[in-house]
Amino acid sequence: MTTQAARQPEVTHRRILKIALPVVLSNATVPILGAVDVGVVGQLGEAAPIGAVAMGAIILSSIYWIFGFLRMGTAGLVGQAAGAEDSAEVSAILTRAMMIAGAGGLLLILLQIPIFAAAFMLSPASPEVESLARDYLQIRIWTAPAAIAVYAATGWLVAMERTTGVFWVQFVMNGINILLDLWFVLGLGWGVEGVAIATVIAELTGAALGLWLCRDAFDHVEWRNWARVFDRAKLIRMGLLNVDILIRSALLMAIFSSFVFLGAGFGDVTLAANEVLIQFTYIVAYAMDGFAFAAEALIARAIGQGNVRRLRKSALMCSFWGAVTCTSMALFFAFGGPWLIDVMAKSADVQADARIYLIWMVAAPIVGCAAWMLDGIFIGATRGSDMRNMMIVSAIIYVIAVLVLIPVFDNHGLWAALLISFAVRGATLGSRYPALERSVNA
Repeated sequence: MTTQAARQPEVTHRRILKIALPVVLSNATVPILGAVDVGVVGQLGEAAPIGAVAMGAIILSSIYWIFGFLRMGTAGLVGQAAGAEDSAEVSAILTRAMMIAGAGGLLLILLQIPIFAAAFMLSPASPEVESLARDYLQIRIWTAPAAIAVYAATGWLVAMERTTGVFWVQFVMNGINILLDLWFVLGLGWGVEGVAIATVIAELTGAALGLWLCRDAFDHVEWRNWARVFDRAKLIRMGLLNVDILIRSALLMAIFSSFVFLGAGFGDVTLAANEVLIQFTYIVAYAMDGFAFAAEALIARAIGQGNVRRLRKSALMCSFWGAVTCTSMALFFAFGGPWLIDVMAKSADVQADARIYLIWMVAAPIVGCAAWMLDGIFIGATRGSDMRNMMIVSAIIYVIAVLVLIPVFDNHGLWAALLISFAVRGATLGSRYPALERSVNA
């Protein structure tokens, strides 16, 4: 073992849980905020404000989601620099990430008119809903740099194993948003605009808190060493990694979006049943994020140290907890799924249809476990090209499965195609793991 590796803390179950659990808790606050947003405008007694807030939030979350690569890329690069004990690079990466966030947010502000026009073309709504949604969007878009900066700060905190900070950023953002929602909408009667202003203030607060929690990076003068920050080789590496992750994420979103669109072809009841059940997948993803984030941080540090033993140990131990989580979720869906369906849907037809397809959601956590965990491992290893290529293979197999299975098995075929894409992604990434280890030995 090298002296550098010896100075690093050992990988233990306690360390993994310390990273993972705050992420799981922070994720639990996300659906609460969405429910409050809808609930407060629902008190206005009209349907249009509810639709406007829902549509506006989906449009912006989809746009901001594009910048999710910034969190993942930052986590991998910072973790490797921290593992190599290169504190100067740890600081410089945060500066680069914040500059990307600022530039990306400014670009969205400048292009807001065509972006919103395209969004409403893809998702047409009534004139009243569209008008209110535009008001909502035109307020919220001005904090795009802050909203994207939260991704960068989150990635940095994950890499530094400070996920308690990630929890506090989400908790404070969502808490302020909820309180201001209640005040602005119910107290002051500002309606949809009040929801937007509450979110603007929450996003600005979240970005400021995130930067404050990353303040150690600014203790090192290298955060503003522009020769280092604009180092051509490092910028190219960061750029290529982010593009690879963006392509991978876009294909993943395309699979889930097509699942919804294809499900619509089976009628309104089946579409609603699929929508209820797909929420189960999001529940699993929220729970798995914690252990995937732990894998990102620990794998990145092991690679920064050049320590294959710690890399393998981190991968196995994080995957153990991922497997425990997925198995627990599968059992919960098997025994508690009918109850959860009844809570989420009041239509007897939707409840009955969802029960027919529940078996797929019992299988989904088991089938998808490897894909979720290997995503975290490969993000930490900054193997963006592998993630991109294996996602391309998975998407192609998904399309083939859709074309072959849906004509024969209808909605069961659609669910089978989705789970096949999970399995293929896990298997193909797994096939690349030995090369990952060999690259550290090289």
